[in-house]
Amino acid sequence: MEVAVTDGIKICVDTKYESELSRECQCNNYFSYIIKIENNSGSTVQLLRRKWMIFDSIGEHLLVEGKGVVGQQPIIKSGESYTYESCCKLNSCIGKMCGVYYMEKEGHDTEICVRIPEFNLITPFRLN
Repeated sequence: MEVAVTDGIKICVDTKYESELSRECQCNNYFSYIIKIENNSGSTVQLLRRKWMIFDSIGEHLLVEGKGVVGQQPIIKSGESYTYESCCKLNSCIGKMCGVYYMEKEGHDTEICVRIPEFNLITPFRLN
């Protein structure tokens, strides 16, 4: 599990290789990831936008930006958390992801940029 904390917002990432969806011989490798966002900041926050950088070992890079996560812009009160699951596909056996969430603290008109820790995406047969 990878962890990063920014301004009291803790981001934890856990990944899993999805063998039932993947086709190694066709270089289609799917990975799921679970993200837990813990708000230890003392203020209510809302996740407005996300920005992901996805890299793979064959040199492909993908930038993914958009509103919220999995179709939601969750409001997370101080002391609470929000968890969601998503996935990505790589055209290689090894890759990594990292990014940021743009959040707004309740009562403030400015966004804060919360770091998502870099995490590796590696097919199990490459770990040998």
